[in-house]
Amino acid sequence: MHKTFLTALALAMSTFASMAAGDSYWQQRAEYNIDVSLDVNTNRYEGSEKIEYYNNSPDTLFNVYFHLYPNAFKPGSMMDVRSRNLPDPDRRVQDRIYNLEEDEYGYLNVTSLSMNGKKLTSEVSGTVLEVTLTKPILPGKKATFSLDFAGQVPKQIRRSGRDNSEGIRYSMTQWFPKMAEYDYQGWHPDPYVAREFHGVWGDFDVKITLDSEYVVAASGYLQNPDEVGHGYAEGEVKRRGKELTWHFKAPDVHDFAWAADPDYTHEVVQVPDGPEVHFFYQPENDTITQNWKVLQGAVTQTFQIMNKEFGKYPWDKYSVIQGGDGGMEYAMATLITGERQIQSLVNVAVHEIAHSWYQMALATNEAKYPWMDEGFTSFAEDVVMDQLLTGSRNNPHAGAYRSYFNIVGTDEEEPLSTPSDYYSTNRGYGTNAYSKGNVFLHQLSYVIGKDTFDEAFKKYFNTYKLKHPTPDDFIRLMEKESGMVLDWYLEHWLSTTNSIDYGISDVNEAGNKTEVVLERIGKMPMPIDVVVTYTDGSKELFYMPLQIMRGEKNETMGLKRTTLEDWPWVYPYYSISINKPKSQIESIEIDPTERLADINKENNLWTGDNNASTYQQQGTER
Repeated sequence: MHKTFLTALALAMSTFASMAAGDSYWQQRAEYNIDVSLDVNTNRYEGSEKIEYYNNSPDTLFNVYFHLYPNAFKPGSMMDVRSRNLPDPDRRVQDRIYNLEEDEYGYLNVTSLSMNGKKLTSEVSGTVLEVTLTKPILPGKKATFSLDFAGQVPKQIRRSGRDNSEGIRYSMTQWFPKMAEYDYQGWHPDPYVAREFHGVWGDFDVKITLDSEYVVAASGYLQNPDEVGHGYAEGEVKRRGKELTWHFKAPDVHDFAWAADPDYTHEVVQVPDGPEVHFFYQPENDTITQNWKVLQGAVTQTFQIMNKEFGKYPWDKYSVIQGGDGGMEYAMATLITGERQIQSLVNVAVHEIAHSWYQMALATNEAKYPWMDEGFTSFAEDVVMDQLLTGSRNNPHAGAYRSYFNIVGTDEEEPLSTPSDYYSTNRGYGTNAYSKGNVFLHQLSYVIGKDTFDEAFKKYFNTYKLKHPTPDDFIRLMEKESGMVLDWYLEHWLSTTNSIDYGISDVNEAGNKTEVVLERIGKMPMPIDVVVTYTDGSKELFYMPLQIMRGEKNETMGLKRTTLEDWPWVYPYYSISINKPKSQIESIEIDPTERLADINKENNLWTGDNNASTYQQQGTER
């Protein structure tokens, strides 16, 4: 027994060491085979689904959960009630679900369900199907789930639906019974209330049957182009009143979406050293057609820029599809409304394509961490748009900073750690997820240095693609690449509403030297760059690392840099001694790159004796 105990103890210690070293990562897998038939006269569909579910976790599973997203589009649903009680409801939703007629509802019913051939009992709870297993799924084992389902496509309101504002017949997104994700935090059977999603990695094999006049655009690779004809092979299949089956396969994704319309034009562009991109749109007039032609060139450049700057797109195909109610990312595809001015059309396409990196390849749980999806995507969008505009913007992310500044200190500001559906306002959610998440990255390049950040950010993608990274995964990788301690940065920016405000408090002459006193006014500490411009035109950078960083960035802005002693964050003041008299100093500026999200930049610049007293008054009394 003693030997057995020691052996078990050694095994346990080995397992713990492995977990501590990060070797214990696991993720579930679900391989779908779906066969669905859509009746374009009734807007109803029926299907069967077989799922090979792999329990790669160390846990025994006694229940499973399925998402039934279309059930959100019924009066009285959580999405409906939530929308009608928000102070600033999404204009696309408002009370529209509440006013749907019965034939305009959305619903999804599972009519039969079994595991390994044995029937299961289940209960519908809004947009979630709760399933109790008759036999648990053991660690390292798999189970086969078989389902039959029936649904009705809702009138287009949010993301999924029929007959959208531009006349697209079907935007089939979040349309099938979808396995909920299980990870180290447990199950994630989040109800569909408004915003974000989370899914299990796997393969999809999907057959879609509907009227032969329709062109289908979808995630994945079409398997039978010669059989369906429309837009994929020479000639057309014209069999009015009959049906065709479209067969798609999508490997290593966590979702599957499709759209269908009888009037789609389908065009294909090959991105050099990139994917084949398919465009589906209605050529309603010459302007729309011309805009979509221009869009093809912009999309080609977008993939090339994204591949270069952030890591290579992992699949060989992508589809830009007119549909939906704005712009929304899906596996290997996006649905966007297409009757836009060209600038808007390019912007929305670039944003949704960038999601293929920061949600479709890096599948962060966006219900918990929307800023890691929307914020990172917005950051990449700014970089791409700047290059498409030939680098015309001094700070491509300036708009995100302005948006963040506008909410600081208001009742709508909430911590960035707030889950997607729990924000009190849509404005608070949008500002945090898109803008503050964007600022988080650009400001991090200030903390660790732009070159280090650029290399580390690409490594983040290459390390965690086809996985589910968390904020801790991200910040640990940045720590390893920069050699700094960065937990303080994540904690302040994520878990508090602490803001940054530094100012030039005093500029005093001391003999042949000048003493500059800086003040930390805001609660969030940061390292500080101060650039001094002398009257002869020369410049000098003074760099004050933050003590809790335990390191320094390697960035000089091309200037002579003087690295000063670390600034302990509890000290409200810090003095800099400049070896020149004040008369030889033209200006002193905190962070001229404007990457620091300082909420009051008026006290960041000193430009001579005439302004000195102003900065003394703006600083807190010493």
